[in-house]
Amino acid sequence: MKERGVGLNEKLTSHLKLSVIIVNYNVSAFLEQALMSAQKAMRGIDGEIYVVDNHSVDNSVAMVKDKFPNVKLIENQDNVGFAKANNQAIRISSGEYVLLLNPDTVVEEDTFEKCVRFMDATPDCGGLGVKMVDGQGRFLPESKRGIPYPKSSFYKLFGLSKLFPKSQKFGAYHATYIGEDETHEVEVLAGAFMMLRKSVLDEVGLLDEDYFMYGEDIDLSYRILKGGYKNYYFPQTRIIHYKGESTKKGSLNYVYVFYNAMQIFARKHFSANNAKIFNMAIHLAIWFRASLAALKRILSRLLLPILDFVLIFAGLYALSKYWDHNVLYQRNSSFPDYYFYAVLPGYTLLWQLAVLLRGGYRKPVNRSLLNRGIVLGGVVVLLIYALLPETMRFSRAVVVMGTVWALLAVNVLRVLLSKAHLIDVDARRLSLRIAIVGGAEETERVLNMVQSINTPREFIGLVMTQPVDSQNHIVIGNVTDLSELVTIYQINEVIFCARDISADQIIDWMNRLQDKQLEYKIAPEDSSLLIGSNSIFTAEDLYTIPVQPVYQRRNRRIKRLFDVSTAAGLLLLLPIDIWMVDKKGSFVRNIFDVILGRKSWVGVHDSSQGTVCQLLPGILSPADAYPNNTFSPEMVARTEELYVRNYRCRNDLNIMVRGFQKLGNRTA
Repeated sequence: MKERGVGLNEKLTSHLKLSVIIVNYNVSAFLEQALMSAQKAMRGIDGEIYVVDNHSVDNSVAMVKDKFPNVKLIENQDNVGFAKANNQAIRISSGEYVLLLNPDTVVEEDTFEKCVRFMDATPDCGGLGVKMVDGQGRFLPESKRGIPYPKSSFYKLFGLSKLFPKSQKFGAYHATYIGEDETHEVEVLAGAFMMLRKSVLDEVGLLDEDYFMYGEDIDLSYRILKGGYKNYYFPQTRIIHYKGESTKKGSLNYVYVFYNAMQIFARKHFSANNAKIFNMAIHLAIWFRASLAALKRILSRLLLPILDFVLIFAGLYALSKYWDHNVLYQRNSSFPDYYFYAVLPGYTLLWQLAVLLRGGYRKPVNRSLLNRGIVLGGVVVLLIYALLPETMRFSRAVVVMGTVWALLAVNVLRVLLSKAHLIDVDARRLSLRIAIVGGAEETERVLNMVQSINTPREFIGLVMTQPVDSQNHIVIGNVTDLSELVTIYQINEVIFCARDISADQIIDWMNRLQDKQLEYKIAPEDSSLLIGSNSIFTAEDLYTIPVQPVYQRRNRRIKRLFDVSTAAGLLLLLPIDIWMVDKKGSFVRNIFDVILGRKSWVGVHDSSQGTVCQLLPGILSPADAYPNNTFSPEMVARTEELYVRNYRCRNDLNIMVRGFQKLGNRTA
């Protein structure tokens, strides 16, 4: 073991207010960000920061020595575990209060000040925890917990805590009866952030080194309570806890280590009978969770195929019935009964087989492969149809209409399931649409870092913390309008510049934008790394692609082909889709106007944009993709400018689906 700045056995006579201790193991980038935020929070406080490195093989030690020379570094020659590493620093620390802080955290600028002030004013407070959110701004329930007694563990295991969250009895495990923003006594503090009174540690003892990882925070919290002190949940300040980078909680190793930790706790603090019951409960929990995971995997594999079958078959059945009654009947003909109960299910299964072969059922969902599978399925059905004897050739029209229906139905289904968080779309196949938030100088630095890598990216814009320079076209707005800008520009990733946006503001924005399903990264000051929701990204992970303006000849051909094909599909399905629009007569006229080249389904208001791009008059505008938003004229103009500058066929489809009721409009 090596130490810098202190000697292990040296008697320190100076007394500080706060000693921050961070145990690190192979998470250098997270550690760098945590130290930056801790140093900001330490301003105005007489304190010290320790890093205890458990023999990391990344560049953690070199990084600390180079960038944080004032941090007291302890270098262990092997991984001694969380409890022992913390104790090494606690024993030589000189703060009145000791804060155990995870390396994968970001604290607000006033977190330490607020916590110290609370503990100064609350003499019976032995330990303090704060409100924690994950890398996407979602509240972490382990911010406040109870002792994992057999009963409370049982209630959590079997879902009673979720059914009765306000019950002190059933909601004890995560103290759900305590509001997220309510300062309150709790039984257990989270090891990611534990502020402890040093005099209490001297009395009740340090972390129990029998625990290698997990359980030591529960054990120490329990001993603080037994010593006559109280633990408090203090939500007046917040931290980001990325949670689980150095230990993957889904792994068998995690289950094994956690189970052993709970066994140690039960042996120490429960009676022999209760310890036996507790260990049985833990075993039951492991088997129960494993069974649930297996069942979830089975259901997750079958859910989409079953729903697809129901949707495709229902559409084919309805189309066939319509064709039977309105077309074949006029010809004194009809489909045989077995057509509905044997042929149509066969068609449906052929479509699904094609989707399966094209990879449309892989996870996460890739809609491009899905659509190729549907089209392939339609072609296969038509080929089989052509090879059948005359008596078994029923209707090509139903197959063609069925292909259109299948494309619409399965795509809408996946959009709805994605919105409900029941499936994941393959983010690697989606182009990143990035907003960089910060001041002029720092956003420029991060922008250069992102653009230095020549890999696919669809859009990037700067959101400024100061007045916007209207001459800079890459600047899309001010941070006060971030929520609207995310919607208009369809941003799916936000990068915050930590130099210009405080941790408090970052957490506020993540909280406000939770319904947008965004990914977030933080760009630490003077760092080439971007710290993401649950991962570390370097510039190489970001990608760029060229802008595709709508006036390019190729894009104009694609747009025209899209208009004609969708108009033809809507015409074929007119008996169904006409009931879904507001102005039915205009809807029919619009279909023919689009086919004849008089109109386009999507256009722009701005005449100059239309002239430059030679766009046909649009029935819908890009703003119709957001039917629930009332945009200012400036915001509407921005949506149209974005549409013109960066055309994608799927954008037209998205606008049509979301603004379907307005397809009877005269023009946009």
